[in-house]
Amino acid sequence: MYNEATVVASVISGLQEVFPYVVCVDDGSTDGSQEAARDAGAVVVQHPVNLGQGASLQTGIEYALNDPELDCIVTFDADGQHRTVDAQSMAARIKSGEADVVLGSRFLDKRTKMSLAKRTVLRTAAIQSRMSTGMALTDAHNGLRAFSPQVARSINLTQNRMAHASELIHQISSMKTRWVEEPVEIIYTDYSKAKGQSLLNSVNILADLLFR
Repeated sequence: MYNEATVVASVISGLQEVFPYVVCVDDGSTDGSQEAARDAGAVVVQHPVNLGQGASLQTGIEYALNDPELDCIVTFDADGQHRTVDAQSMAARIKSGEADVVLGSRFLDKRTKMSLAKRTVLRTAAIQSRMSTGMALTDAHNGLRAFSPQVARSINLTQNRMAHASELIHQISSMKTRWVEEPVEIIYTDYSKAKGQSLLNSVNILADLLFR
């Protein structure tokens, strides 16, 4: 999370209805997000400065792997765009042994509403990912993911910012592990749009594609 003090408590509350162990990686927030997350019942691991999404994911994964009873890791955005019910379904597929990686996709059904520009960028990113990894993904830049502990131990993200998503897919591809996609709904709220996340992420994804 990064400066999500106004929404993170409600996100954690929704998750704890299903997931008793919630870890928030605070990426250098300056708005009191840490206190809000702790008060809501999450464990908070802090970066002293803002490092980016890739670094935060790596920190969270490494922290979770310290739990000897860990049976699944789910990555979940702190801004309220993801749905707990989708995460629950993805975790169930890991725990059942169906797959070792479950990747969320907003293109397997028509629930997610987005602009034409964002849809085009994300579709282009998925095509590029298929060409470079051989994985027939429909959505290569979705933050809702689930991993088995075995896969999580092999993840080593070195790209701190938007390029981490492509790096992660390349690492999963190299593992030759069992993976599936899960239809999920991404909720683009007035809050997230006001922060400029939707447009900014599209620009970052496009830049990542061009430079890679």
